[in-house]
Amino acid sequence: MESLGAFLKNRRDQVTPDAIGLRTYGSSRRVPGLRREELAHLAGVSAGYYTRLEQDQAGTASAQVLDALARVLGLDEVETAHLHNLARQVKRPSLADPPAEHPHARVLALLDSLADATPAILLGRRGDVLAWNRAGHALFAEHLDFDAPHDPVRRPSIPRMFFLDPLTRDLHRNWDELARIHVAYLRLTAGRFPTDARLANLIGELSMRSDEFAQLWATGEVADCTTGDMHLQHPTIGAASVAYQVWLQPDSPDHRLEVYIPNDASSADALRLLARRTTEAPTARR
Repeated sequence: MESLGAFLKNRRDQVTPDAIGLRTYGSSRRVPGLRREELAHLAGVSAGYYTRLEQDQAGTASAQVLDALARVLGLDEVETAHLHNLARQVKRPSLADPPAEHPHARVLALLDSLADATPAILLGRRGDVLAWNRAGHALFAEHLDFDAPHDPVRRPSIPRMFFLDPLTRDLHRNWDELARIHVAYLRLTAGRFPTDARLANLIGELSMRSDEFAQLWATGEVADCTTGDMHLQHPTIGAASVAYQVWLQPDSPDHRLEVYIPNDASSADALRLLARRTTEAPTARR
């Protein structure tokens, strides 16, 4: 998992003096971005204190200091929230296995109300599929067992599928864009749940097994994920483009219901064809 110091150093390396209008003298700079002393001065803290923050040796930091650092580093609202989340962590949090996640009955009722005409997937905090309707399953994972989400041990993991399953990769024509979003959101989640051992294991596994994940994780990018587009090359219906919308659930705030809407007339026709096929011939269990 990530520490406050590691995140600060990563983002400091990405801010050049020119980008913030900082005058420098001479051409010899041994760091890719701002020096510690420069960042500390611009944020109004001592260089020694900032150095201890970056080395994870300063204890807690006030909200005012964190906001000042976020301003100099050019962090947006989500990145600033991540910075505060990291600052609230103890120095070395003890990891623990959280209880298995279960979808709330009201969320399942909402999923059922969408029927099979609108693809939808319910995701847990780590991106595990907790439930899906037949259209959602057919659109994104028709090669997997439809009933797999019912068993916590067998649940499909969207991050694992995205980086380790060639069929999932081939499905997404804008895989590079979506992969970056997945990693940035996973980093945000890690800041929210620093003691989640399963989340830490997931990040470690993907870092070891996927060079692309490791490279994206090293960028330090963090972002929320609420809306966007997926451009697909589906094995059954061909090319389709859908917009995803995330519905957060008051009864289970860690869970996200993703609903997919066609972006154009041809994609709408393709989704209708997929829905018709799932209705006429329900997905076979494997």
